[in-house]
Amino acid sequence: MLMQRKSAFSRRGPDLVTEELVAVLTKKNSFEFKQLFDMVHEQLRARNAASGGEEMLRLRAYEKLQNLVSRGMVKKTGKKYKGLASLAKALTPDPVHVPAGK
Repeated sequence: MLMQRKSAFSRRGPDLVTEELVAVLTKKNSFEFKQLFDMVHEQLRARNAASGGEEMLRLRAYEKLQNLVSRGMVKKTGKKYKGLASLAKALTPDPVHVPAGK
């Protein structure tokens, strides 16, 4: 007899890196990644949340920034990034789809 699992994973809310990226990108300015990362890193250090080393944090921040670009919440022009109006939705977790009848 096979046992069925409910859900293999759970959706987590936005993490601290995403929160700080959104906080910086909601300003009206455009930022290059280095400038953006320096601001995010400074804020995370102030919150005592910059763990795992600076290079690893830089990679995580870049990955999350590219995710926001692909979701249409950040506009990339050349090497500059600018937050769009839909960026506020990045801090709300996506609704979990529950199939009907189960």
